Amino acid sequence: MKTENYISAVTLVLGGTNSGKSQFAEDLIVQSGRPRRYIATAQAWDAEMRAKIKSHQVQRGPEWKTVEVPLEVEAALLEAQPGEIILLDCVTLWLSNLMMDDRDIKKSCSSLSATLQRAPCPVIIVSNEVGQGITPDNAMARTFMKHQGHLNQLLALHAEEVYFVTAGLPQKLKGA
Repeated sequence: MKTENYISAVTLVLGGTNSGKSQFAEDLIVQSGRPRRYIATAQAWDAEMRAKIKSHQVQRGPEWKTVEVPLEVEAALLEAQPGEIILLDCVTLWLSNLMMDDRDIKKSCSSLSATLQRAPCPVIIVSNEVGQGITPDNAMARTFMKHQGHLNQLLALHAEEVYFVTAGLPQKLKGA
């Protein structure tokens, strides 16, 4: 039964690049009033990405416990405390990391999905919707797009709530 303080076990927030999806997800976390855990999957490969990561850390502030895990997201999810709420940002970068590390994508995505069902606290997941543009001209990009589409479908299937954010405006796709 849904109450005023109810928080979905798993919420998926989709959107394009710079759509406002991360900010929307962070706002949901803050509104929960719970201690905040941020699972960050980004890797700082260059100066621009290092600056972006630093900017996001400053923007979030010290109220967030940040755990940086480019690959082993499942372990980080299970280390959370029952009273917390997790922001997993983002599974798109996690998927890129898996591909670059030559991991078994299907197995990894299934493992993530199963782990989300056992997480000790609510989880809000941020992911890019990559299927609304043109088909890429190279095999690696097409493979990534295929995997990202399948991952988003798997996460949406098991999420209690799903939002799509465009130009900072969230649309609820699934949930009460």
